[in-house]
Amino acid sequence: MINKRTIFEIHRLKDMRFSVRQIAKTLNLDRSTIAKYIKYPDVTKRPRQGRSSKLDPFRGLIKDMVEQYSKVNAPVVLRKIQDKGFDGEITIVRQYLRHLRCNLKQAFIRFESQPGQQMQIDWGHFGSLLYENSSRKLYALAVIESHSRMLYVIFTHSQNQATLHQSLVKAFKYFGGTPKEIVVDNMLTAVTERVGSMVRFNESFLNFLRPFSITPVACNVRAPYEKGKVESSIKYLRYNFWPLKTFIDLEDVNHQVLSWLNTANQRMHQTTGEKPVHRFVKDALRSLPEPLPDFRETQTLKVYKDFGIRFDTNVYTVPPRLVGKSVTLKADSRKLSVYYKEKQVATHVRTWKKKDRIDLPSHSEQVKKLKKKVFMDKQIRVFMSLGQEAVDFLEKLADASQPLKKTVDRLLALSDDYGTASIIYALRKALKHKLYGFAYVQNILYQEMSPATQNQPVTLKDNELNEIRLAKPNLAEYDAIAIQRRKK
Repeated sequence: MINKRTIFEIHRLKDMRFSVRQIAKTLNLDRSTIAKYIKYPDVTKRPRQGRSSKLDPFRGLIKDMVEQYSKVNAPVVLRKIQDKGFDGEITIVRQYLRHLRCNLKQAFIRFESQPGQQMQIDWGHFGSLLYENSSRKLYALAVIESHSRMLYVIFTHSQNQATLHQSLVKAFKYFGGTPKEIVVDNMLTAVTERVGSMVRFNESFLNFLRPFSITPVACNVRAPYEKGKVESSIKYLRYNFWPLKTFIDLEDVNHQVLSWLNTANQRMHQTTGEKPVHRFVKDALRSLPEPLPDFRETQTLKVYKDFGIRFDTNVYTVPPRLVGKSVTLKADSRKLSVYYKEKQVATHVRTWKKKDRIDLPSHSEQVKKLKKKVFMDKQIRVFMSLGQEAVDFLEKLADASQPLKKTVDRLLALSDDYGTASIIYALRKALKHKLYGFAYVQNILYQEMSPATQNQPVTLKDNELNEIRLAKPNLAEYDAIAIQRRKK
């Protein structure tokens, strides 16, 4: 027999659109029992009178065991009470444990959060999207403000750390502020370890929440009712928005779901009896920090000989002068930005195709002008590493049919004598006055600059060794490594 509170809980979960299977799992009851009380909520059984059970003397002991450890199983309990004299079967032990756990579940009768107190988040998988001959898995992150049931949804092609952070920032912007706490399940991007009630949160996730002053709250394992509001929202999204829809790409999916949210948040909510948009109290949320931190996905990548970087199965081009160097890429769902020495050197629209090459015309044009064979020369690449002025001057030399290798060798010698800053100044001035050749640059330096005082390098017998030059390293890369080590 089950009590009225359990029957109430069955119907509450049914109203939240839980299936019979989910209700049975949540309340630790048989599916047939759940189905019966859904159909006949007033059915009750008369308790049998005057019949004792072998288990009666041990009920208090078993209750204490369950209170100490709610997941204790029947075989363990049986061994314990057999030591005390129990000679019955395990079946009645299992039945009594089911009854005790059912009563424990009553603690999870729905509670209401205060406005701005809590948001719940959860991922849902929605198949995949096709991009020509390739496909990308499609996920939806649902974020719900617990008091009002105001909902936000964003679709992504990944559930990684950076995507979670970017998606949550968009959700906060949609709501116009942040809550005091955020409820998550045991996803690795939020919780890295759990032992009983002890939770170890993902350090990146904590670092993300810190500027917003949000406290994370992790659900217990296999306890979906603890974030039942967002669980119901995923189901609502799956059956109300998703069916019979067609999409072009990720941007199209998100455009359509935003339009759908305008209707979804205007509906009369079954639990609260109010429209989420009317129940929502924006002023109860905390204001977003200004400026917002940069949560784009960041990677340090090498520029290969095809003047491209590899990211997410695709190749994106950068200026050819950066071949062999390391650059920093920052990406969100729409755009990729590439930086060298903290200066932005390229911007691409992100593609969701696979094994594609995204080539900016200006990058290919530079290689064409210099000719591929000349471009691969080490001395040419060292000269180009001086900066954009060197690349532009090299292109003008090629247009003027000047001897590139010979001119570059002589210009690098000037760089040794006068220093990098001086040679860049002279190149910039020569470009401004359209003076393309070694003699012009040499004359500018001779008239306006003094040679840097420095000791000449030792001359070696092998002249090829004397001509070896190395591009100057980017010291910012070493600073980044040092900062990263300090954080550890």
